Parts: sequence; structure tokens; C-alpha cells
Amino acid sequence: MMLQFDEVKQVIDRSNNFVITTHVNPDGDGLGCETALLWFLRKLGKSAVVINVSETPDNYKFLDLEGEFIIFDESDGNCVDKILKADVIFICDMNQSHRLKAMEKYVLQSEAKKIIIDHHLETQNFADYYLIDVDAPASGEVVYRLIKLFDEVKIDERIALGIYTAIMTDTGSFRFPRTDSETHRIIAELLDAGVDPIFVYEKVYEQSSIGRIKLLGRCLYELETRYDGRLGFIVVTQKMLSEFGVKEWETDGFVQTILSVKGIRIAIFVLELKDGVKLSFRSKGDIPINELAKEFGGNGHKNAAGARLYNVTVGEILPKILESAKKFAYFEEKQIEVEK
Repeated sequence: MMLQFDEVKQVIDRSNNFVITTHVNPDGDGLGCETALLWFLRKLGKSAVVINVSETPDNYKFLDLEGEFIIFDESDGNCVDKILKADVIFICDMNQSHRLKAMEKYVLQSEAKKIIIDHHLETQNFADYYLIDVDAPASGEVVYRLIKLFDEVKIDERIALGIYTAIMTDTGSFRFPRTDSETHRIIAELLDAGVDPIFVYEKVYEQSSIGRIKLLGRCLYELETRYDGRLGFIVVTQKMLSEFGVKEWETDGFVQTILSVKGIRIAIFVLELKDGVKLSFRSKGDIPINELAKEFGGNGHKNAAGARLYNVTVGEILPKILESAKKFAYFEEKQIEVEK
């Protein structure tokens, strides 16, 4: 853990101009952290803006009802200036600068103090301060702990909405590993602040387009297994996205459905991109699926990880993934043998 809370509090106290960002293709944890930080900093009387390299997915736009989140445009001098002239840049739910894509070089060039808020492993050394707790179930929980240091700021409904969304989504609605009693105590406080859990769940998970549902149905119909049914995988191509009128971000969550099949311990989702392939890995129990992700240049948590490869095709990479995954499919069986 790297938790420089005291130092970060001092930086916030003496700074006025803040930029908040998260990784490419943002998820609920990253966007929720941004939302909470944005309204927290404004309650402190600070100037704060959110700038992201990717558009906010439709199912998370309830976090930004005023449409304030800025989509980074390298040709927009004002947008670049906000980054270069910031006092502080908060970087949420990520710890590798390359995940900022086109924003990366400007963030690195900026003389702003850079603060990472995250819960992932293997941090790149490019920031000034780190609030990283790999035991936290979501980066949103780290944001909560930071805000609680400021007695003058009460967590209101707007701040609570961001934190709740971050934690709910990254814990799989409070069922993934590391969801503990402390997490539920935090959630209780957020509910007391006015968050409506039914509203958030419906916005995030029950606003799918008919095309997404039909595409998921196709994927599940074509789901394949390997290694005595321990591994399941599905593939989505650009042609399939076009056929069903679905955007890439709408496939988020597909990988998790694979694990609902009895006997499957490892789930792999392969998404063909216009310039490569996106890989999502999930596992159950003690299977360290992040180690498989590392073999393909990715990373993540023990049971949830991913990777993104450029200038490769699905046909080229899929056989390699399945071959590499074999040792993980039988990982638990081998552990039992070792214990004997």
C-alpha cells in the first residue's frame, strides 16, 4: 500500500486549480471517483474540471447530468492549457501513464502535482503522490477515505453518488473478493447521504440497447469451452458490432456472464478493435488470472484483469491465449496436489 493521505491533504489545502482524469474507456469506478472528487473539491471552493480521453458511456452519463466532463481534444488549446496550467492532476483508477493515451504527454509535461488514486498492482513511477490500496475493492473506497480527512466537507448526495457507483460497479454489486464489512459500512453512510441504490443499478445495468442484448445472446450461444469445461471464452468482432449496431463499450460485462456457467473457473472475452484486440480475463477462487494478463502485456487484480494488443488479429492471438491459459485452468488442481 502507498497511502500518502497526510501529504495529499496538504497539497489540496494549498492548491486551487485541479484537473481530474481517468483511464481510456472509463468504467464506473473511474467515473465515480471523478464525480466524487469534482464535487468535493468544489465544496472546498476549488476550481476543478474533469478531462477524459474517452467519451462517457451512455449508462454512466447520469453522473454528469450537466455535461461538464470534457473530452480531450489535442487540437483544442484551451483543453491542453487546463492540463499544463493545473496545480494538481488527480489520476483515478489507474497507475500506468500509457492508459491516458493522447493525454499522456501533456500530463507528464505538466508541472502540476500528480496524485494517483488506485487499487491496482504494479504501479508505474510517474506521479508525485500515491493513494494506492491494493486491498481495497474499488478506487472509490480510497476516495472516500481521502474526503473523510476534511472535517469541513460533509459527504452530500452528489459526492455519495460518485463513490457509491464506483464501489458498486467494481465489486460486482458487492459480491467480488475484498468486499468486506468496512465496505458495507461505507455504503450505509452513502445511503444515508441520499443515494438511491435502485436508481444507480437501473442506470448502470438495466439500460441496455436491444442490440446489446441480442449480441450477448449470440455470444452465449457461441460460447466455447476448453480444458474439461474449466475455461470458457467468447469473441466479438467488428463485424458483429456492426451487425447488431453496438458500440465497443457496450460489451462491458460480457466476460462476467461466462462465469455463470457451472464448472467454468476461467472466463476470457476477446473483442476485436479497429487497431488490435482487447482482452478481458476473469477467474474464480485462487486462480491468479492477472498472471495470464501479464503474459500479454496487461495486468489487473488476481481474479479480474485485462490487456490491449495493437496491430494483431483475433486469429493470431486467440490460439496463443488459449494455450497459455491451460496452466491456469488446472491451477487449483495442481495446488491440491502440492498440499497433499
